[in-house]
Amino acid sequence: MRFAALGSGSRGNATLVESGLTRVLIDCGLSVKALTHRLASLDVEPASIAAVLLTHEHGDHIGGVAAFAGRYGIPVWSTPGTWRAAGIATEIDLRLFLGHGGALRIGDLSIAPYPIPHDAREPCQFVIDGDGCRLGVLTDAGSITPHIRERLSDCDALMLEANHDPALLRAGPYPPSVQARVGGAFGHLSNQQAAELLDRLEHRALRQLLIAHVSANNNREDLVRSAIAAVSVELEQRLVIAPQSRGTGWLPI
Repeated sequence: MRFAALGSGSRGNATLVESGLTRVLIDCGLSVKALTHRLASLDVEPASIAAVLLTHEHGDHIGGVAAFAGRYGIPVWSTPGTWRAAGIATEIDLRLFLGHGGALRIGDLSIAPYPIPHDAREPCQFVIDGDGCRLGVLTDAGSITPHIRERLSDCDALMLEANHDPALLRAGPYPPSVQARVGGAFGHLSNQQAAELLDRLEHRALRQLLIAHVSANNNREDLVRSAIAAVSVELEQRLVIAPQSRGTGWLPI
């Protein structure tokens, strides 16, 4: 199994996961033009994607889904709450699932959704199994719950949000109401929260760590790395930080 971030952050989110003959896209917040260009850099044809899985209805995660899925005839999987809140009128091949339900089987992948605390209608993230490997995905969560720790406790790779540094957020350009939202229990994970989660997990077994949804206004790469290094210098030396304006390339697990 391997995965790649095609975009991560407020400019648009999309993550490609591949196992065997199956490819799925987690979120589709990029334009069709940008997404097809970044897929081409991975030698991936859009029509080869078996499904688009939505985490929640915010525009940086679903902004391109109707146009992309409609153009290439790709099924879209969503929780009922996310789909209602998205308000998409385009007719597409929609498959609904429960964010707290059982695993979905899509081709060679087993995909287990789990609920997260975020300011959206019915948000979720995913743990994905394929080729004997397990990838855990966690972005757009304001706090770490025991359930999240349990779901991510046995992963071979993690895509983990480290959105902001609290001091930079307080000193940054956002008004107090937005600062409170971003830093609140239903907002986004800070560098320290991401590091604390890694410290509680069996991080020594991780083969890949992708740090995602890093704010351009309220964070810096050196602060992300410093927070992770406080948990594990070896892990900090191996981690990859997903850029907002381009993809990462394939990350094998």
